Amino acid sequence: MQSVIKDRRIVEDRWQHVADDAELPAGPVIVSLARWRKEQAVLRERGEWVGVRLPNTTNIADLAADLPTLALVALEFPKFADGRAYSQARLLRERHGYQGEIRAVGDVLRDQLFFMARSGFDAFELRADRSLEDALEAFNDFSESYQPAADQPLPLYRRRSGA
Repeated sequence: MQSVIKDRRIVEDRWQHVADDAELPAGPVIVSLARWRKEQAVLRERGEWVGVRLPNTTNIADLAADLPTLALVALEFPKFADGRAYSQARLLRERHGYQGEIRAVGDVLRDQLFFMARSGFDAFELRADRSLEDALEAFNDFSESYQPAADQPLPLYRRRSGA
């Protein structure tokens, strides 16, 4: 079984990515947005947790009505330099109040984890050629952050002044 970083710990991944043409296995599944839209009723009736994998071109507002029924939203990073999923994560947390797992998938590297967590991600599937143990250290790269973000709504000067 594969492991992921969840809540700043390495854990076994209970979730299974399922292709659009594959049979649904037992247990929690992550399906494409297309499959979710096509088989929503069947997926809900299974009695298992369901997650949806979104391309970084998806408008999060189009999924807003479904968010209460989704346990996980996996946001794709097709390449290191494409950061649109950061905005998607922040919208999920701040605008839509999503409380479920937001997972970074695709070209996910250690150097991004601290900033992904600031944007609202709480789970990370690293590339297969990367070390999860090494990646955990990314959360300790910075002791403070100046700007407000999904993980800390107050800027540093407000936290220090006690306001």
